[in-house]
Amino acid sequence: MLGAVGTTAVAWLASVVLVGGQAPPMAEEVFTNIQVLKGISVSEFLGTMSFFASATGLNCSDCHSDASGGSWARYADDVPRKQRARQMVVMMNTINRTNFGGRQVVTCETCHRGNSTPSVLPSILRLYGEPPPDEPGDPFPQAPGQPLPDQVLDRYLEALGGVQRLAGITSFVAKGTQIGFDDADTVPMDMYARAPGQQTTIVHTLYGDRTTVVDGRSAWVAAPDAEKPVPLLTFTGLELEGVNLEAQLLFPARIKELLTDVRVGWPILIDDREVQPVQGVTPGGVVVTLCFDTETGLLNRFVRVWASPVGPLRSQLDFSNYRAVSGVQMPFQWTVTWLGGRSHYVVTEVEPNVTIEEARFARPAPSVPPR
Repeated sequence: MLGAVGTTAVAWLASVVLVGGQAPPMAEEVFTNIQVLKGISVSEFLGTMSFFASATGLNCSDCHSDASGGSWARYADDVPRKQRARQMVVMMNTINRTNFGGRQVVTCETCHRGNSTPSVLPSILRLYGEPPPDEPGDPFPQAPGQPLPDQVLDRYLEALGGVQRLAGITSFVAKGTQIGFDDADTVPMDMYARAPGQQTTIVHTLYGDRTTVVDGRSAWVAAPDAEKPVPLLTFTGLELEGVNLEAQLLFPARIKELLTDVRVGWPILIDDREVQPVQGVTPGGVVVTLCFDTETGLLNRFVRVWASPVGPLRSQLDFSNYRAVSGVQMPFQWTVTWLGGRSHYVVTEVEPNVTIEEARFARPAPSVPPR
């Protein structure tokens, strides 16, 4: 299967990966004027910013100074909206500590719901309108009368081609295209994958290559300066655990070994297709929901939810256009969506069981702009 790489605070801080014998730098060591969100890694800090944007319906420059649109350094400027956000984080943490024993029950999303200013008025349109589409991710128990997890997962493995054929593919190289949510044009993409969980995706953007590497233990993304405030971002904590799981699911023969506390929920609709959600938890506490098409048995959607200092983060992969490669069904299109963006990938060719040099899965160098 193709894919792409978008608990409590104590648990996810304790799971920070060591890189080169040292922990990745904290946000306050990389960015300036960090006052409230100290003691978290850069990747966790950026995920927190995405949560703010999603909850309030604002983009980066809405909360930062107007000059930040052309300079990463100007994001440190103090503006009234940023100062208010700090106050809101303190207020939210106080509410949770005072009323819920420190559990993250109240978040920015609780009141804002995608609006910059929370509304106190009940919505008649929402009351009598169409219900929102199903959006898996919330925890659920085993639904009575539904199949057991192994039954759904065994059907998925058979739909892909069977465990024996799946085990026969130990690597692949793919080529295709990628387009971002607000991009005007598609750009070329190369992908390298090797069992049990190594993956490198190189997107050749107009500003330079964006390279994402998962080596089976650590993970990084090197992106052009126009896209990221840091030239090389190291994944940490539960986000690292999630991208490692995505890379392992590229070779899904061992899917039943990757999650614990697995259960099956009631069928739901995604894009007018009925799917059976199967949910489990990674060792560190990432909640993973796999949605399998009830007609074909194939994986339709993969959702992972993990903690941040201000609320749970969500990443989603939607798969389509399955085709046979050496007797195994692989999706030739997928869309990865996270709180900070969306990218659509289309594969044009796949070559299985290719020898891939070890250097392909090494920590990438910072991206260099094209001349």
